Amino acid sequence: MAIDRAGLAAFLRRRREVLQPEDVGLPRGERRRTVGLRREEVAALCHMSTDYYARLERERGPHPSEQMIAAIAQGLHLSLDERDHLFRLAGHHPPARGELSEHVSPGLLRILDRLVDTPAEVVTELGETLRQSPLGVALTGDASGHTGPARSLGYRWFTDPGSRELYRPEDHPYLSRLYASHLRALVTLRGPASRAAQLAELALARSAELRRLWETHEVGLRPHEVKHFVHPQVGALQLHCQTLVDPQQSHLLLVYTAVPGTESHDKLRLLSVIGAQTIS
Repeated sequence: MAIDRAGLAAFLRRRREVLQPEDVGLPRGERRRTVGLRREEVAALCHMSTDYYARLERERGPHPSEQMIAAIAQGLHLSLDERDHLFRLAGHHPPARGELSEHVSPGLLRILDRLVDTPAEVVTELGETLRQSPLGVALTGDASGHTGPARSLGYRWFTDPGSRELYRPEDHPYLSRLYASHLRALVTLRGPASRAAQLAELALARSAELRRLWETHEVGLRPHEVKHFVHPQVGALQLHCQTLVDPQQSHLLLVYTAVPGTESHDKLRLLSVIGAQTIS
């Protein structure tokens, strides 16, 4: 497919102009005269240089890669249809939808952008974290550094002992059963050629515990609503987990809250301060 530079530039400009700062979790500020978002704001949302993005809007620069187009689609909060249109304008075939997609829907992003004082994350059905709120990073760590099968929390649970340190020891046996149950159900749902099946094969080869649990054929376990964390800086936290499901993309938005007036609520507020200091 050939790139349509004029169409790509026009589409990017239009999408940037119709987005408002509050749509993407940015402050509006005073005396703002720009129609929509500024180029530098979009570039920051897309994790690229302002010069690179600006050249695309001016019909210049190199042919953007699929990774760059995916980042722009996410940064501009595009719908799936808009994302696919952007890929075609850039001369690429659109990526898969459904359980293989990593494109977070604009609806979930709008909610996540407003959860600046609440731990939250968007994850795939395989437990791969796609987006985190700032306090989500402070609570569970920055998940963006994981690559390959280690992006899945379930995989890390059985292959990396350090991944269990955030959870109290008495919960470990049930969490092991939970991850094994969920992965087995996904393998059956998605089939032997799926990413779930590939992940299971890799994890089974490395974990005797998972092999033992796999033989029980246990499915249907559900996570507890209350999760007990052991944070390295603030200690024990008892948090309620609410889940919002995007069935079209098989993504979950996990939101963690503490009961007001409890010790965990106070610790969560302290963590927000510690997290802000760490980021700055």
